[in-house]
Amino acid sequence: MNASFEEKSAWIQLVSMVVTLALYFFVAVRMLAHGVTDLRAFAAVFFVAVMLMVIVLVAGHVVAAIVDRPTDPDERDRLIGWRAESNASWIVAVGVLTAVTGMVLSVENVWIAHVLMVSLFLSSIAKYVFQLVYYRRGT
Repeated sequence: MNASFEEKSAWIQLVSMVVTLALYFFVAVRMLAHGVTDLRAFAAVFFVAVMLMVIVLVAGHVVAAIVDRPTDPDERDRLIGWRAESNASWIVAVGVLTAVTGMVLSVENVWIAHVLMVSLFLSSIAKYVFQLVYYRRGT
């Protein structure tokens, strides 16, 4: 079965997010282990990770567009996207509730920020995984 452009796009987004943000979290954990708690120190690392992700996304989508002409998303693509987003959104909710709980308990801002980032990261990964599962299942 030949993958649609939308499915290829989900693969590109999943791989780019996992690789670039895994690199960010690798550096961030090392910084935290060395006692860095100023959020400004993490901003530059995060900016580099986001720029790297943009480069990977653009390059991946250019290659995918050359290999297979993109088409407008159809009803199936929209349904898959909606279902995947719906299934993954609870992860952000848990992250936000955890962050709010941390704020109530006066946890340092650096930890609150990273809880929110991890929840966004995991939610996005789950969304792309759900999309790929739905494309493969034919849903």
